[in-house]
Amino acid sequence: MAFITFGGEKDNKSKFYMSRKIHFLTLFLWLMTATIPVIAQQKADTTYTFRFVPQKDMFYVPWNGNDTELARLLGCIENYKATILDGKLPLLVDGYCNSLGSEAKNLATAKTRANRVKSELITRAKIKEENFITHNHATGGDFVIVCLTVPTKETAAMDAEAEARRKAEAERLETEKRAEQERLAEEQRKAEEARLAAEKAEAEKTAQQNTLADTPSETKITTDYHLSLRANLLRWATLTPDLGLEWRICPSWGIAVNGSWTSWSWSGKDRRYALWEVAPEVRYYMGEKKAWYLGAMFKTGQFNYKLSETGKQGDLMGGGITAGYQLRLNKVLALDFNLGLGYLNADFEKYEVIDDVRVRRGNETKDWCGPINAGVTLVWKLF
Repeated sequence: MAFITFGGEKDNKSKFYMSRKIHFLTLFLWLMTATIPVIAQQKADTTYTFRFVPQKDMFYVPWNGNDTELARLLGCIENYKATILDGKLPLLVDGYCNSLGSEAKNLATAKTRANRVKSELITRAKIKEENFITHNHATGGDFVIVCLTVPTKETAAMDAEAEARRKAEAERLETEKRAEQERLAEEQRKAEEARLAAEKAEAEKTAQQNTLADTPSETKITTDYHLSLRANLLRWATLTPDLGLEWRICPSWGIAVNGSWTSWSWSGKDRRYALWEVAPEVRYYMGEKKAWYLGAMFKTGQFNYKLSETGKQGDLMGGGITAGYQLRLNKVLALDFNLGLGYLNADFEKYEVIDDVRVRRGNETKDWCGPINAGVTLVWKLF
């Protein structure tokens, strides 16, 4: 009986221990279930190791894989740059050196190594000294470790965001490249159009100059001669011979002088018509063809008219403004149409002829304002 009782107690103890194991296992599984999401939300450390030549503090980037680690670290910093600059995600830098003779030298070298790595990152990634937390060690080896702790839950989202930024930047660069190509093409097109327009204008100018050289025109009437002979046909029509000269000192300015002389008598010298005049003039030619002109004229002379019982003999003097137009007929001939308005003063004596004796009948003076000259003048170019 005692044995049976002892065996029953042993079975009961075994069941008790088994029950406790089951409870512990259940509690462990529950704790794991509750802890896994928390672990998933914890921050994951991203570590980058930069190796140094023993007893040296110079940071050689293209040595022993440092360039690869630096590229990885710069990419990670670029993904979280805003968070780093805000101070929410510091970079943990640990410098190590154990290849020198004393702890002080090892610590000093470890500090220099850490500073060189930080300087490289500040220069390349455009971050600041306050974005680092630095520790230096006189043990462990000859290297510098940079640790960047990022939330693992946000890593995928941040990677996606970084990829989106990369694509956006690539699209922006491509757009700018296309815009620059279009701008250069437009500039080349405009330059080509300007060149063609300049060549066309030069060709037209050359053709026009050739035409002017080969074909007589009114434009050349005032520019291809310097001296011309003039004859007022209206004076010649009144049996008053008239001749003059014009000197073109330049395309726009000319100096002219005309002279008239006549002496006629009839009815046994009872009727008389005698006159001489000299009229110098300065002219200014206008317009593209230099055919129109304005001028200032002075006139002086003497006359002896006896067309009735009483004759008039005396002096005249005056001047005024002239205007006219020259019409080109050919290379050497032109017609000058002109009219002068101004003032004339005539101081003369009256007389009669009785039995072939001239009898004076007094003096008289007359003033005249109005037309003082008119002409249709034939112009003959001398040279």
